[in-house]
Amino acid sequence: MSETGTGDDPRTAATAPPAPSPTTAAAPAARPTRRAVLAAGAAGAGAAALPRPASAAPAPAPAPGAVPAVPAASLAPYASYWFPDSLPAGAPGPGIVWRSLADWSPESDPDLAHNTASVPLAPRFAPVPANRTARAGRARISALVSFGPTAGNPSQGSATADHYALSHWAYLDELVFWGGSAGEGIVLAPNAPVVDAAHRNGVPVLGNVFLPPVAYGGDLQWTRDLVRRDPIGRFPLAERLVEVARAYGFDGWFVNAETDGGDGALATRTREFLHALRAAGSPHGLRITWYDAMNSTGRVGWQGALNALNQEFFEDRSGKVADSLFVDFRWTARSLAESAALAERLGRSRHELWAAVDTESRGWDTRVDWDAILPRDRDHVVSLGLYRPEWTRNHLTDRSPGAFHRADDRFWTGESLDPARPTPEPPSGWRAPATAVADRSTVAALPFGCSFNTGHGLRWYEGGAVASDRPWNHLGLQDRLPGRRWVVDTAGERPSVTLDFADAWRGGSSLLVAGNLTAPASIGLHGTRLPLTPGAVAELVHSGGVSVELGVATREPAGPGEPVPYTWLAAATPGGGPGWRTSRVALAPLAGRTAYALAVRITVPGKRAVSWRLGALTLRDTARDRPPAAPAHLKVDASARRGAEAELRLSWDRAPGPVRHYELHRLLPDGTRRFLAGTCGTALHLPSVTRAGGERAAAFELRAVDETYAVSAPARTTLPWRAG
Repeated sequence: MSETGTGDDPRTAATAPPAPSPTTAAAPAARPTRRAVLAAGAAGAGAAALPRPASAAPAPAPAPGAVPAVPAASLAPYASYWFPDSLPAGAPGPGIVWRSLADWSPESDPDLAHNTASVPLAPRFAPVPANRTARAGRARISALVSFGPTAGNPSQGSATADHYALSHWAYLDELVFWGGSAGEGIVLAPNAPVVDAAHRNGVPVLGNVFLPPVAYGGDLQWTRDLVRRDPIGRFPLAERLVEVARAYGFDGWFVNAETDGGDGALATRTREFLHALRAAGSPHGLRITWYDAMNSTGRVGWQGALNALNQEFFEDRSGKVADSLFVDFRWTARSLAESAALAERLGRSRHELWAAVDTESRGWDTRVDWDAILPRDRDHVVSLGLYRPEWTRNHLTDRSPGAFHRADDRFWTGESLDPARPTPEPPSGWRAPATAVADRSTVAALPFGCSFNTGHGLRWYEGGAVASDRPWNHLGLQDRLPGRRWVVDTAGERPSVTLDFADAWRGGSSLLVAGNLTAPASIGLHGTRLPLTPGAVAELVHSGGVSVELGVATREPAGPGEPVPYTWLAAATPGGGPGWRTSRVALAPLAGRTAYALAVRITVPGKRAVSWRLGALTLRDTARDRPPAAPAHLKVDASARRGAEAELRLSWDRAPGPVRHYELHRLLPDGTRRFLAGTCGTALHLPSVTRAGGERAAAFELRAVDETYAVSAPARTTLPWRAG
């Protein structure tokens, strides 16, 4: 039965932590959890919450930095959320819009262009693991992540650097866009920046169908709405969910049925609904993950296992029902072993089961029976399901981008901060993903570029100069960052390697190597499968006055944890002195071979302290160089004027040929250009444009940007100001 009673009114409780794993005693949290009322102002609403133990304390108000709800009159687009059909009684809270999924269509969706992902899901490969304990082809990792509130979650980033800029995609196999509440909406579509960033790194993203516990405002009618048949026997909302995923460009649905009170007939109907969802979605590559809650009786009873009570939602007599099962936190070592055995008897992989680990409250101090999931001395038992890894941001007092990435690197890589040299058994007991699961990469074709842009920053840089001094976040602008953070080889003192936000060549960040350099130091960057042509050239943009070499490995290491066999090529550096400079490396001597990994090696005379930045690394075939084509038909679709200020929406036609993203600038009367926003799609919302002096019209320029950061000719439009 549900363990949600705490004596407080569950409809107004802000959050609720899940039950800890029964394999260990629950430890007191370092700070209260904010489990999942995801919108400010959602009073009277139940939260997206997995069940919490009866001893759990009431949750605090939403975390600092949460995006506030905006007036309904705003032109701002937000990530979409719905109820299946019938709406709650009463009226929605401030900033919340109740919508019926049954009434949705692409043609009637005013925000569709702002919410549609543009980056296709990239194929990925697994390099030889960096250490001897990480394994390829075994356990996988899913993560349930709340990137923002349910209502008022911006479609295209926002004007703050305080954002969960997930970047360790190399260890993830599935991302669930977590959220939903009974007072806002319970079917969530991921916003485009998350999907674009994930797809660039080969990670599928699932929307969330959350049918909340009754104690959190759940209504069994919503389950019945979701799984109802029409008069000719079809499941209209199964078809609608597929239509949403295809229109928005994401990869399937996480289905979490936690509303109790059903019966066997409702369970059967739910299973049939899942079959219909699979039949409609599979031809389009869509997938389903089922959460271990409702069982074959129609009641909610979290099993902490795959067993006879819930297996029909995973695999039944007619075949596959869900692609994977998220096993509730109540698992034990025995229940996981039995679950793995049952999955294999059903003809399924044990690694299609995600064993839930709650990291929302304690992060890397979470007590986990790791050997029940990812033993080091035998095959992995099942896969790992991380609940709320954005703890790496939420627990911080200093939530600057640099502080966040330092914490996030430790969470994913481990205390050593070097996946090639993991801490044998850290005091915290945290088994970091990099120590158990092989990293993956999508860098398999020229051209390739990385400016070490994390998708958020304190400023926006172009060519090493500040093009906007405002903080920002937009995950869709994130680069394919190095998967292994950070493999450093040196015979001397190890320098620190970080993603730093004090200076950048392009975007919001750069790679910073700092410390006493008593011997040459190499820093591993990307695992690759790049075919090298006679015209292949690499360019490094860097600053810091050191000697630089590019490492290119034309064969794999001999085995996991073995050295990467780099060939080192000197990077010719024009000029000297401070500032950014570009070094060019011809790769013609390696033509006809494949680059399996890239690295840089730096040397300084005199064994002195160093502060060296790498602003960008690009590889391209110069014989195929073409500037990107310009977008067309840039126009203002809507505007709201408030004196000398305007809010507006713009759109344009996609540029032909390959485009990484688009960048919009304001052309000021004095001839300077100011960066306003970027996106991978073909529509942008600008929350505020202020009239510059007495200009008659605000002028805008839009450019397409390719993989190596070459920009197109601009498309232009204006917003005339009223006289006066």
